[in-house]
Amino acid sequence: MKSITINGSLRESVGKKATKALRNAGQVPCVLYGGDKPVHFTSDELAFSKLVYTPNAHTVVITLASGESYNAIMQDIQFHPVTDKIIHVDFYQTFDDKEISMDIPVTFIGSSRGVKNGGVLRKNKRSLRVKALPANLPDFIEVDITPLKIGGKLYITTLENEAYKFMHPDNTVVCQVRRSRAAIIEDEDDEEEGAEATPEATTEA
Repeated sequence: MKSITINGSLRESVGKKATKALRNAGQVPCVLYGGDKPVHFTSDELAFSKLVYTPNAHTVVITLASGESYNAIMQDIQFHPVTDKIIHVDFYQTFDDKEISMDIPVTFIGSSRGVKNGGVLRKNKRSLRVKALPANLPDFIEVDITPLKIGGKLYITTLENEAYKFMHPDNTVVCQVRRSRAAIIEDEDDEEEGAEATPEATTEA
């Protein structure tokens, strides 16, 4: 998984007055959890643009002016209810030998046979939560919708692999092709079955 570097400085005070002053100066108060003790720091709001305003998932390297460096993932972010400015970010420290859970975006590829025949693709899951060692976290999860017919569903069990574990029930539907009014019979087998089920025409005297 790609990593983004966030440069910051340790906070000398965590009081409300100091926090307000930091925000007025364009700085975002942050906390890093998961280590021996929480690390309070600040970073320029612009530093989060590549981390927040993107559909992709990233790990983070937090580099502080005092010389410390931490590997982490973003755990929570708060926005101002009116201005949408970032007002607080929580990070969780990661370690190479400890598994972590993270939401990974889903990328749908292929051209569904069912959609070609008038069905509608419903994307039930646009991200999936996985658990893995940091080195095994994927940038995205690729889902091939090509085999899906009208009425077909793709379950999370079809995406299983050895690198990471999905934190969802086995019956989780990632996507499906639903029938629409414009849908047509989608394969020759269905057409043949329909023909066999049709009774021969009879005439009445």
